[in-house]
Amino acid sequence: MAHVQQKSIEMVGLEGPGLVFIVYPEAIATMTGSVFWSIIFFLMLITLGLDSTFGGLEAMITALCDEYPKFLGRHREIFVAVLLFGIYICALPTTTYGGVYLVNMLNVYGPGLAILFVVFVEAAGVCWLYGTENFARDIEKMLGHKPGLFWTMCWKYISPIFLLVIFIFSLLGHEEMLGTEYKYPQWCFHVGYALTASSIMCIPLYIVYKFIITPGSILQRWKMIWKAEHSSENSALTYCGGTEV
Repeated sequence: MAHVQQKSIEMVGLEGPGLVFIVYPEAIATMTGSVFWSIIFFLMLITLGLDSTFGGLEAMITALCDEYPKFLGRHREIFVAVLLFGIYICALPTTTYGGVYLVNMLNVYGPGLAILFVVFVEAAGVCWLYGTENFARDIEKMLGHKPGLFWTMCWKYISPIFLLVIFIFSLLGHEEMLGTEYKYPQWCFHVGYALTASSIMCIPLYIVYKFIITPGSILQRWKMIWKAEHSSENSALTYCGGTEV
């Protein structure tokens, strides 16, 4: 493709939206039965986007409706309609001529950096604060046997450390992740950092909230908020059907 377009390989678009909407369609066009494969390919893209959207939205909608059952749970249809309309309005700028650059910036600063940090905190919270042994004991209650040494080592060392290293290097190389086709102005980086912080700041804010509502002295509060809650060894597992094990 670089030879046909008389471009260098770096300019063909081997990553990001260019890979999906330029490289793959042109490659499919050279195949036998290109119309059939093009239909299958773009149907795959549509279903992939819809499934990803449904999964993310349903998690947020269900959590909010469960948290506020009287205000939102009783009017779920209206709440979902208002939420989707708001998302539609926010997404309209991505359909403009400069929308591809906005999508690229949102992809890097929106979920890219924040998800790595949030997942690292989840892994560290479960395996370092709650404890790998306690986590393995809970799994044993559900499955009847403890996880093997491989899983224990992954949870305790490999996964959190890898996630932290990936997050640090992604943070250091965030400008390179935006690509070289367009020179973003400096204010875009400030907006990007604000987007990333909007997700990351929820974690320290909740720590502050938990510290404030915990009774005791400052030292007692600090120790208490980092202490995991343990279930007793003889506690029963109650399932939705009411069966106890």
